[in-house]
Amino acid sequence: MLLSAIAAVTERIRLVAGAVIAPLRHPLVLARELGSLDLLSGGRLVVLPTVSWLEEEYEALGVPFRSRGDLLDQHLQSWAVLWRDTPASFEGAHYAFRDVYFEPRAFRPAGPQLWLGGAGMHRRMTERIVTYGDGFNPLGRPTADEMQRLRAAMAAAGRDMASLELVGGTRAVFRDATSTADIGEALAAIEPQIEAGFSTFCIKPSQFTDDPMEVGAFCQQVIRRVDRL
Repeated sequence: MLLSAIAAVTERIRLVAGAVIAPLRHPLVLARELGSLDLLSGGRLVVLPTVSWLEEEYEALGVPFRSRGDLLDQHLQSWAVLWRDTPASFEGAHYAFRDVYFEPRAFRPAGPQLWLGGAGMHRRMTERIVTYGDGFNPLGRPTADEMQRLRAAMAAAGRDMASLELVGGTRAVFRDATSTADIGEALAAIEPQIEAGFSTFCIKPSQFTDDPMEVGAFCQQVIRRVDRL
């Protein structure tokens, strides 16, 4: 809902639905909402589907926490069908539907762009990125060995690594319970990521300023500093 409001008053910025905990919702509902937002925004939507770590969220909604990885995989599988076909059919262990008419279509023929990432380059994460990912947004800093495994998996699947947007970011350091973090200290992590091939970076303004009216000036400051790199 918030991103829809932002889409209505903007024309150029991308809308990143980061950390969408897909298994907590049915793929038909979520694919419908995401596809509609992609259409309304003119194809500016990016989605980062994930599973979360908080078991209480799953308990509250009656969703099996231990199955969250399987549920996410079937979201990705069914979304690919739903955004491509009308009528669409899918048969999985957790979700199934047949002859679902999915209109209006998303703006992009393949649906919104997908960023994928998490803690560690385990086998299933690598498979998700290679099969569905438009971008890789890791949790933390991937090691050189993990990046090499990803490059090898992309090459084996016939995908050009250059087609995968590498998304980095900053980590805020708070000196006490009331102070904001220092942006200069946080931005020191950007240059090594650029050297490693990362080209897009996520920064949370609320970690560096408590005044919403300063966010615009803060973003301009960040762009000026990063442009120098």
